[in-house]
Amino acid sequence: MKISTEIASIARITGEEKAVELCAEAGFDAWDFSMFSMCKYDRVNDCLLSNDHPLAGKDYLAFARKLKKIGLDNGIVCNQSHAPFPTSAPCIASYLKRAIECTAEAGGEICIIHPMNNGTPEENKEMYLSLLPFAKDCNVKIATENMWNWDDEKGHSSFAACATPKSFCEHIDVVGDNFFGACLDIGHAEMKGSDTSAAELIRALNKRLIALHIHDNDKLHDSHQIPFSMDIDFTEMVKALKEIGYNGYLTLEAEQYLKTSGYTGDNALKGVKELAYSARKIADMF
Repeated sequence: MKISTEIASIARITGEEKAVELCAEAGFDAWDFSMFSMCKYDRVNDCLLSNDHPLAGKDYLAFARKLKKIGLDNGIVCNQSHAPFPTSAPCIASYLKRAIECTAEAGGEICIIHPMNNGTPEENKEMYLSLLPFAKDCNVKIATENMWNWDDEKGHSSFAACATPKSFCEHIDVVGDNFFGACLDIGHAEMKGSDTSAAELIRALNKRLIALHIHDNDKLHDSHQIPFSMDIDFTEMVKALKEIGYNGYLTLEAEQYLKTSGYTGDNALKGVKELAYSARKIADMF
């Protein structure tokens, strides 16, 4: 099994170019192209803020090609990407095709695009169908992801799009396209209030599952921590993945680990190596 990791948490310390290099040096087989810097979103005023990141400028494709070359020069590829969110915001939705373009230019095969948290399968279907012809032209698959809302009164997560086996499968099946599949976020699946588990969702999705976001948590909060540091049972996850014959990448989204562990530019490689070790440990479980 090949391993990958998101680069957003590394890029906050080193920038994207160096982040891709560190992924290779740490032992990852691939990198997950995080594109959150494409949009700086003001949730309070529902608008985009001024942004000088290369992904937000006119030369965004050249930047994606540059990252691809850095990866290839260091022996690794881009396996997938993550588009900006929330997709329910029109100003964000206008950048989704750009995210798909960048995925293709970087060499990625899958672009993860969140569903609208409170959208029905039919409502989210409209969004995905509006993007799929463009994605096919780019030869990039789109993956939707299991989401969560928060219940302040109960103090835990509550239902959102794709959170349950029924909702997740309905979201995939209503679109009914072989360029559209599921990215299972392991941490989201294990949060109290989801009323499911990663293993249950894996078995329900079966061949619909084309990508993963792997991280650990305390089964209450969306902690995005390094695997084997908190409470998720990865043995059950691996067992279920083996049962369905999953053969995609094992992609980490432990994007809080470097920050909470205090890693900086001076020792970022050490932290990325620890992430790679945890991912390789899961791969070895296969």
